Amino acid sequence: MSATVLVLVETINDYLPILQDPGYELILAPTPDSRAEAIKAHAQRIDAVLTRGPLGLTAEEMNALPNLKIICVIGAGYENVDLHAAKAHGLTVTNGAGVNASSVADHTMALLLAAVRGITTADASVRRGEWAKTMRPCLAGKRLGILGLGAVGMAIARRAALGFDMSISYHNRRPRSDVPYDYRASPQALAADCDFLIAATPGGADTRAIVDAQVLNALGPQGFFINIARGSVVDTPALLSALRENTIAGAALDVFDDEPNVPDALKELENVVLTPHVAGLSPEAMEGVVRMVERNLTAFFSGRPVLTPVPMP
Repeated sequence: MSATVLVLVETINDYLPILQDPGYELILAPTPDSRAEAIKAHAQRIDAVLTRGPLGLTAEEMNALPNLKIICVIGAGYENVDLHAAKAHGLTVTNGAGVNASSVADHTMALLLAAVRGITTADASVRRGEWAKTMRPCLAGKRLGILGLGAVGMAIARRAALGFDMSISYHNRRPRSDVPYDYRASPQALAADCDFLIAATPGGADTRAIVDAQVLNALGPQGFFINIARGSVVDTPALLSALRENTIAGAALDVFDDEPNVPDALKELENVVLTPHVAGLSPEAMEGVVRMVERNLTAFFSGRPVLTPVPMP
């Protein structure tokens, strides 16, 4: 297949032969400087762009790529791809919804266990030569609330229900008729009815600060908040306040507002677990998402419908 793909993603180098073997020419630009340089130097040659939600693709960049035809986003989120500009340019946009759901769900459960059972603070204590034993809650039989019951949310729900005997409730833009879980009409109602609240919703304007002070207050002093969605879905100052004042019991975060810059105020707290946006990173997930990109590119350049189109505004 003869097409040139600008690759903006920095985590998939081991799997690039999946795209190179069918004949795609790749231009690698994983940093802001190399990205700008590649667009300037190769604008006329670029047929496709491979990006991820936080990296996105701007209207200005689309304007600078006269032969661009398709944008492929790794992962489910595409919040920083300018869909209005893509539509105006007649571009196709695809994503990798559901491909890395297992990896993200596994990491979510690890974060939940680490936060609730105090794993990181216990580890640090032992390393300091201490033997401080604290009593921590268990997960079995607790109430789990999932904000966003898509592929990732469903994978989390299955692990929690079948592995830990949790009851599951959720909030979506609309109720689902194909799940056995209880729907809650708002994020606040969901938080009020659970012990652990997990954000698994897409990022973007529609979900910005959907977890606000009112939601955190509803979660309460025994509740834990886990975010594997996007940093933008939580009001970070409100979360910091809740953690400092112990109006929630703790949190675990894999995503942040201004990655890779994590507020020092979060780093100083002992009741929060932090990981560097790695929930979706596993060999299985990375191979899966790159194979999905290859299938979408090959379908598109062969004149067939793409497998995972992103709906246009």
